[in-house]
Amino acid sequence: MNPECDGLVAIVTGGASGIGAAIAERLHRAGATVAVCDLKPEEANPAHFAVRTDIADDASVRAAITAITERFGRVDIVVNNAGIGAQGTVADNTDDEWARVLSVNVTGIARVTRAALPWLRTSPSASVVNTSSIAATAGLPERALYSASKGAVLSLTRAMAADHLREGIRVNCVNPGTADTPWVGRLLDSALDPEAERRALNARQPHGRLVTATEVADAVVYLASPRSGSTTGTSIAVDGGMHGLRLRPE
Repeated sequence: MNPECDGLVAIVTGGASGIGAAIAERLHRAGATVAVCDLKPEEANPAHFAVRTDIADDASVRAAITAITERFGRVDIVVNNAGIGAQGTVADNTDDEWARVLSVNVTGIARVTRAALPWLRTSPSASVVNTSSIAATAGLPERALYSASKGAVLSLTRAMAADHLREGIRVNCVNPGTADTPWVGRLLDSALDPEAERRALNARQPHGRLVTATEVADAVVYLASPRSGSTTGTSIAVDGGMHGLRLRPE
């Protein structure tokens, strides 16, 4: 039996670390040839083709897609995973910070997918998977800007799915809960009491712990692979039940 993504070429933005690196590894194990687009390509697994890419810059994105297609001659899967965080209430972030975060987290998806579309249209198994967040579906304190950006990703996913279904391109997204990643680690390190903050983050998710990057990657690969051929315009929550469950206190 062939691996589920055998022969397919996958692009993973932000694929050099954290959830993106886990996605790249999981796609590789599923048989895909993986191209990583990242600001720090030197940190990517050497097994992957890594290209320095700033998804906030259209020329950089187009140059990266050109390099990938010149090397492999096709694009079948695009995982729009790259993103940046933001903290604070609606009163705490400047206009410049709003523009910076939205340019990466939302418009970055448009830039990468737009550049890859001509290749996706010729793929026999085209799929786009976007990384949204639990912040798109649950109100979290001091995450106004970040939540706005990830809510936009969720809506953009549905709109893209409607636009490109008849071109043979499926578009879905994953909504991770708080994941055990380097970014979350840095947030914990900056807290007044890192251990207390970790306990609070663990307890916030009904299953009592942080989500792992591998768990998110498994969901992404399912959505990206041909075996989910009837799944488009949807999201998979990988959040320990945080979005939908309301457990009684122990």
